[in-house]
Amino acid sequence: MPALGRDFWLFAIGRFISQVGWAVQEVALPLYVLDVTHSAKIMTLFVLADLIPSLLTMPIAGVIGDRYNRKALMVGLDLARGALLFGVVAFNFLGIKELLAVQVVLAIMSSFFSAGTSAMYPDLVRQEDLERANSIVMSAGIVARLIGPALGGFIYAFGGIKLAILVNAVSFFGSGLFEVFIRYEWKSRKIENLSEVIEDLVEGIRFIRSNRYLMVLVTFALAMNAFGNPFGAVIWPYSLREVLKFSSQQFGIVESSFMLGALLGNVLIAAILGRKTGRHIFKLMLVNGMLLLPFIWIISPYSTIPRDIAFYILIGMGIGMGMSNAMINVPINSNLQRAVPTEFRGRVFSALGVLANLTVPIGLVVVGPLIDHLRAWKVSALLWVGMGVVVLYYWLFHRDVLTNHEPSPQEHQ
Repeated sequence: MPALGRDFWLFAIGRFISQVGWAVQEVALPLYVLDVTHSAKIMTLFVLADLIPSLLTMPIAGVIGDRYNRKALMVGLDLARGALLFGVVAFNFLGIKELLAVQVVLAIMSSFFSAGTSAMYPDLVRQEDLERANSIVMSAGIVARLIGPALGGFIYAFGGIKLAILVNAVSFFGSGLFEVFIRYEWKSRKIENLSEVIEDLVEGIRFIRSNRYLMVLVTFALAMNAFGNPFGAVIWPYSLREVLKFSSQQFGIVESSFMLGALLGNVLIAAILGRKTGRHIFKLMLVNGMLLLPFIWIISPYSTIPRDIAFYILIGMGIGMGMSNAMINVPINSNLQRAVPTEFRGRVFSALGVLANLTVPIGLVVVGPLIDHLRAWKVSALLWVGMGVVVLYYWLFHRDVLTNHEPSPQEHQ
């Protein structure tokens, strides 16, 4: 198995360091806001302060990521975010209004950072190694999300919000230190006027629409995201807590089982399956669908399964779904990275990010009220049917695209 290379590992380690620091702050900040305000509305403002600026700036960030030096953007924005957070601590900008403003600035910086790194990262490895590379990066992200929250809770209890923000600031500086040694060349094309930004955006959209291979991958990913996000964000936690009445400890264990499964799936791709994973994508979707059925039954009024037994069944289900989801997502992401030339990558991936983020609030707005009227098990069944229809359609008409690694010449037309 060939090595992935020095530049990839510098990228992966730097990313892991910043993800751990970010996870620490992500846990500490809500605790601090709630301790100070005791208000769910204020907490919602912080969520919106992260989401809305990202949605507004992503398209422009994509153009910047294609036009300017991606390595400079990555390193500069990591160092800038570290400096911003260090200034928050040094000048004691810890009021709710100040932190809300910082949240907005960080969201904008993160949009430009993501546009540059998502466009640059696939160039750091060989095309045939993208599955392995993606699975390693995703595994590192999962580990960061597993240890970061526990570390964040401890740090907040020990040193408060100041120490949590300081840890995140240091993580950004540490990430930048690794990234600065990455070897990456990119010819910058400066933006002279606003019309060039618009032209680049239109060109990116035109590229997506003219490429059948890419259109199939994109529409499939967005359709599954539209059904899957409401399930993971609303129905799953609601059912565990409100329907099954799991304790906080039980809730946390079942939630963690999904992350454990995702980690196992990514390790399996990195160590054994690699590029062959994509051949099994429809089998994995069938497994995913079959795993949902016991969950729907358990939360229905017809189930006679004792709660303690249901707890262990759902742990197994969480591990299985985490593994299958990872083994579906990695080949789709890798094929998207292969299908988009590097000069278009910033714009295309930013456009996909906007569309993916838009499906989240739309799904939440629809599913939340439905649960109140139809009950969670019926809404779960509807989502299951919807996902099944999507999978069947793509299996009948586009399975050649979803199971192939490379687009054929006619798919570019």
